[in-house]
Amino acid sequence: MKKKLVTEMGRIGREEFAASDKLPLTVVVDNVRSLHNVGSVFRTSDAFRVERVMLCGITATPPHAEIHKTALGAEDVVAWSYHSDTLEAVQELKSEGYGVYAIEQVQDSIALQDFQTEPGKRYAVVLGNEVKGVQQQVVDACDGSIEIPQFGTKHSLNVSVTAGMVIWEFACKLGWVKR
Repeated sequence: MKKKLVTEMGRIGREEFAASDKLPLTVVVDNVRSLHNVGSVFRTSDAFRVERVMLCGITATPPHAEIHKTALGAEDVVAWSYHSDTLEAVQELKSEGYGVYAIEQVQDSIALQDFQTEPGKRYAVVLGNEVKGVQQQVVDACDGSIEIPQFGTKHSLNVSVTAGMVIWEFACKLGWVKR
């Protein structure tokens, strides 16, 4: 096996990205402290052409060298906005017709692999703070909660890992990727 050269990968440019269809998924980042995690969310959002990222609360915003370190420029192509209050961002999304789901361990959550999407519907997922998770009032405002099943000794995954898993699953379920 020979590794592909960057020129062999067929990546699109910024203008093509801007004009391209996007995965009907918005990623809401609720009070995430680590700028590297924020950059990673941007990079994964770029890889799957996520519609937009909403940065909320204490979450840092571009331009920032530490975000750029992991985003590698994805923060310049993925649409994003800042909202001081995550709850208001969720309410805005719901008023726009999005199905909004917290990625959180709660009673009656839906396992990620069991979550069913509807054709033509737009979705938003809320990723929480590295220590406290998604704020309870935000969980309460969501349409439901999706949980990633875990079997080890730790009770959570890194938020950037969670973002990758959830975005991949939505890309598959919404027909962007075949398994």
